[in-house]
Amino acid sequence: MSLLRKKKVALMSGAGARHSELRKVLGASDLVMLGLGAMVGTGIFVLTGVAALQAGPALAISFILAATACALAALCYAEFASMIPVAGSGYTYSYATLGELVAWIVGWSLIAEYGLATAAVSVGWSGYFQSLISGVGLHLPVALTAAPGTNAAGEVTLFNLPAFAIMMLITAILSLGIRESKRVNNVLVVVKVVVVLLVIGVGFFYVEPENLTPYAPFGVSGVVSAAALVFFAFLGFDAVSSAAEEVRNPQRNLPIGLIGSLLICAALYALVATVATGIVPFADFKGVEDPIALVFQRADIEWMSRLVSIAAVTGMMTVILVMGYGLTRVVFAMSRDGLLPQWMSVINQHQVPVRSTWTLGTLSALIAATVPLSALAELINMGTLVAFAIISLAVPVLRRTQPELKRAFRVPMAHILGPVSALICVVLMLNLAVETWLAFGIWLAIGLVVYFGYSRRHAKVENLYD
Repeated sequence: MSLLRKKKVALMSGAGARHSELRKVLGASDLVMLGLGAMVGTGIFVLTGVAALQAGPALAISFILAATACALAALCYAEFASMIPVAGSGYTYSYATLGELVAWIVGWSLIAEYGLATAAVSVGWSGYFQSLISGVGLHLPVALTAAPGTNAAGEVTLFNLPAFAIMMLITAILSLGIRESKRVNNVLVVVKVVVVLLVIGVGFFYVEPENLTPYAPFGVSGVVSAAALVFFAFLGFDAVSSAAEEVRNPQRNLPIGLIGSLLICAALYALVATVATGIVPFADFKGVEDPIALVFQRADIEWMSRLVSIAAVTGMMTVILVMGYGLTRVVFAMSRDGLLPQWMSVINQHQVPVRSTWTLGTLSALIAATVPLSALAELINMGTLVAFAIISLAVPVLRRTQPELKRAFRVPMAHILGPVSALICVVLMLNLAVETWLAFGIWLAIGLVVYFGYSRRHAKVENLYD
């Protein structure tokens, strides 16, 4: 029965939450910026071109459909976040509803999501950074440009120095505290959102209506298949809920941050898609890795192409920061509950779990610098979808088992929308490669060994919030 033991929601939302060890400094606007920091990144600058080949000009509809699917999960997260303002995101919510083993699986999945995301995006940042500096005649030694064996030209590569450096810089920022981290994130988010708005505003005057017809050349199936692809551009909003313990008035601010950032991101993506396919015929995006830069090359606006590259670099920095933050808070919560070693939840005088921050950051930096991530990238999506599916089912479960709990935010028609959200996640998981399922199975098996070998015996469910 210990596999099914649960936390008491009343205790987590009461004195346990009020006497948190972490500093409550985040407001609604900060949470919206965290969400935009996680979502407005490479997706808007890369996936636009790939998905346009499937949907044509109707790509804007695909983005809206994907955002709607994500919104169902966001509603479920918002209900839990308003009710349980404690660090840990989906891990904590599932611990309160479905029991310890399921909570462990969710937490282990989130570690894969956040940990691999920080490493993978660091590698992407490295590519853009090297492209930018090469434009002014600066070049790194080939051996320090990529992980071993990843140079297509056959030259010897040993270590991805830029990826390692940016990951360590972000780790240093996170170690300063949430107040300092949110300031850096807010500034970088403003920069990239301003550039995205410029893309929309400037590009609007170069749209050629004939490029937008036929609007859906591949029909409904093309629009839906593109939506399945761009769904992953919205992943990361769940990191907002990991900040719950550091939010002022979480019952009000967390739902605003989760849903507000998703809506803003969906609007930006749909507008950029319309402008991009209105300037460049969608078929011309085939084989193009920087579609938005191509848009302004076609429009003969060179200065906008450079701005897009800058926005891509700053955008990826905020993704690394928010995902790294989410990783440290999930691990902090699991450690505080005894499921991971206690030293990982030790905080310093700035109320930061500094040991786990530096340990996880350094590990992610080394992975980014030395491991080719192409084979593991889809694990990010798998870990996220597992967490989304479980949390979507947990909402109606808690409605039935503890209907008396106060819910500052309620999912409408939870007994319908919760299972529908979970079903969408399962369908998307089934569209992932077999290799991804095998890799996730190995990761899950490792996690179960850790759980039964260590975590189950060290869990502190009964006295954690006493």
